[in-house]
This record gives sequence, structure tokens and C-alpha cells, in this order.
Amino acid sequence: MPRTARRRARKRARSRTVISVVSVLALVAIALVCGRLLVGGDDDSAVARENGDKGGGSAAEPQGPGGKAEAGKRRDDEPWDGEVKILGDGSTSYTGPQPGQLKPERLKPGQKPPQFVVFSWDGALEGDDRLFSHFRQVAKESKAHMTLFLTGIYLLPSAKKDLYSPPQHGRGAAAISYPTEEHIRTTLEQLGGAWKDGHEIGSHFNGHFCGAKGGGDWSVAEWKSETRQMYDMVKKWKTNTGFTDLPPLPFDPDREFTGGRAPCLEGQKTLIPAVKQFGWRYDASSPGDFQIWPKKKNGIWDFPLQMVPYPGKEVQVLSMDFNFLYNQSKGETNGNPALYPTWEKTTRDAYMNGFNRVFNGSRAPMFIGNHFEQWNGGIYMNAVEDVMREVCPRKEVKCVSFRELADWMDAQDPKVLARLQGLDPAQSPDWKAVVR
Repeated sequence: MPRTARRRARKRARSRTVISVVSVLALVAIALVCGRLLVGGDDDSAVARENGDKGGGSAAEPQGPGGKAEAGKRRDDEPWDGEVKILGDGSTSYTGPQPGQLKPERLKPGQKPPQFVVFSWDGALEGDDRLFSHFRQVAKESKAHMTLFLTGIYLLPSAKKDLYSPPQHGRGAAAISYPTEEHIRTTLEQLGGAWKDGHEIGSHFNGHFCGAKGGGDWSVAEWKSETRQMYDMVKKWKTNTGFTDLPPLPFDPDREFTGGRAPCLEGQKTLIPAVKQFGWRYDASSPGDFQIWPKKKNGIWDFPLQMVPYPGKEVQVLSMDFNFLYNQSKGETNGNPALYPTWEKTTRDAYMNGFNRVFNGSRAPMFIGNHFEQWNGGIYMNAVEDVMREVCPRKEVKCVSFRELADWMDAQDPKVLARLQGLDPAQSPDWKAVVR
């Protein structure tokens, strides 16, 4: 769709009521948590690295398909006999391996790695702005896969909110709005279609609590409860909604969920030991790091947001729409309209600065985080769409999900990975020396 047409379509969409992705209180909490990581020179980048390295904690090794888990037990060892299996109350199903997935191949001697880019979305609600469905189409046209981090209560009617028992909060409490029944319907339709398109469905957990009594204050047991309830909301949406006219989701959550991102990037220290017991393979909750090749943290891949060069300043900004919002309009979602064109260009250029640095350098994967939102007139959605359309079709670029990236990295020679992890972002090495 031409850019002018996209803008007109979004203007019409904004004239309708849009369910809020994150409440004002949640936005303030994000600012308090992430503020010191948003923009900074060498000192702030050091702070980002320090915070990104926190949250170790000891835990047992991840349990394999045969291990015990209270919910979300991995079933990848069960072969598919070619028949669709309806699961539980009919909310989900197993329809075989997900179509169109990247085949992980080990690098050959001297081979330059692909430039991986992961576009991820927190919440994954199809609101009145139809951004979920819009970006499915953009991804299809751009030959991209994405990761959609689903918020569990987006499948739970407000009339049934007491089914949710959040850690350290009263039953039914949440820092974000519960969806309307129509939004539950449209979100279910998009989730099923997205999975068939090859996109990953991950977890953004449930109540989006930040700050005091949020994820950073939760114990391992409390994170396990939050995670278990996420599975339950996906597995029981038919029971909870009473909808009888919608088909089951085409995936089994016990197979599908292999990673997530905590609200406000809080609580990774106790989160990782909890989700390892569900067989998860990665976590995307680190508050930020340089554009370097990822490493494992306590046995699972750590996929943090990244610091990218902010145009016109000797500073870096975290690679997520909210962080640009916080810098450009102090977190105000309806800033000065006269500055929208400048802010949009700055956001796009910052993403491209980060992309070009690693594409022409270390080839470290690039991570871009988003919400389906219309902040500051939708400029952040325009910027990320432009970047997706520009970089994903390139021959040496693979826009993949986090799970596809984890699969590829697990397939590599550990010695080669270690050499990749030692590269600086802008370093263009002798690939024959790195991949040998």
C-alpha cells in the first residue's frame, strides 16, 4: 500500500475508539524503570550493560520433553500422525509442525552469517486500529516473520476477571484494560492467522504490573503462577468466553510458548528460574545491551533490547517504540503535532543506524520491540513499517521470530558462536578467521 494511503487509513482508524494497550500508570512505571537506559553516551551505555548482566540466580537445568512441569510441559518429542488433534475444551489444537519455518543450518567455513532482524510486539491485541492485521500484511509483503508476545487477559472477558489471581494483587486486578468481547474475537482470529503465517506466539504474561509489587518484586513461585495462568487463559478461552462459533487456535500452547518478555522488562532474575520449568528456551526481558551476539543466561538465550545510535547526538536509545516516545515527548502520547515528521524520521533513522552498524559489521542480530499503538499520531508505527519494508526483502537479511533465531543459534558450532560473541558491533572481521 502506498505511504499516503497508509496514512489516510490510519487517520480513519484513529477516529474510532481504540482500546488502550498500556495504561497511563503503566507507561509511567515503564519510564521509571527504563528512564536511565533510554538515552546516554558512554556512561549510560555502561549502565545498560550492567543492568543487562544482572539477574543471574541459580536454577536447575531446563527439563526436557519428559520432565515434570505444572503446565506448559514441552511435547516436542511426540511425533505427529497427520491428524488434527483438538485439545482440552476445544480452545486449542495441534495441527502439526508450524509451516514456513526457517531451517537452521550450521555456518560453513568462511561463511558470513545472515543479518537477522527480529520485530516483536508486546500485547498482541487486535484493537479498533487493526494494527495486528495490518502488520501481518506488511510482514507478508516484506517476507518477514515476527514474534507476538500475547497478554493473557486479552483473551479473558472482564466479567470473568476474578479468574485471574495476580501475584501480590487482588483477584481480577490489572494495570491495563480488559478487552471487549469483540476485541477478544478479533484477537483470536489474528492469533490463528498469524501462526499459520509462520509468526511466533510468545508470552507477555497477564496483568502488566510494574514498579512496586510488579514483576521485579515477584518470587520464582509467583512467576510460575503468573506463567501457569497465562497458559490457562489461552487453553480455556472457549470456556471463559462462551464463544461457540470460533474455531480452535491452530497451535498447542505447550509446544508454542518457548519464550516471552516481562512487562516493563522487570524481574528477569526470578523469572528465568520459573520459566525454565516450563521448558522455555529464551527470555527477552533484559532492559538493554549493546548490539552484540546474544549469550545464554542460566541455560536459556537472553535476547535483550538494544542500544542504537540516536541521530544527531552522541547518544544511544533503546530499540523500542516507547523509548523514542519517552525521549521525544516525555512519555506524552499526544505530543506537539508540528514535531511528528521530525520525530518519525529520527526514529526510522535510529533503527537504520543500528541496522547498518551490524549489517556492515559483526552481523549481530538486531531486535526491535513495539506495541500496537498510535502514539504521537502513529509515527512509530510508520517508522517501524518503513524499516521492515526496507530491510527484510534484502538478500542477506532474514527477518525471523525469536524462536527461529534460537533454533539457528543452537545449530551453530559453539566455538564459532564464542568468536561471534566476542565481536564489537561495528567490527567487520575476517570471516574466514571467525567461521572456521
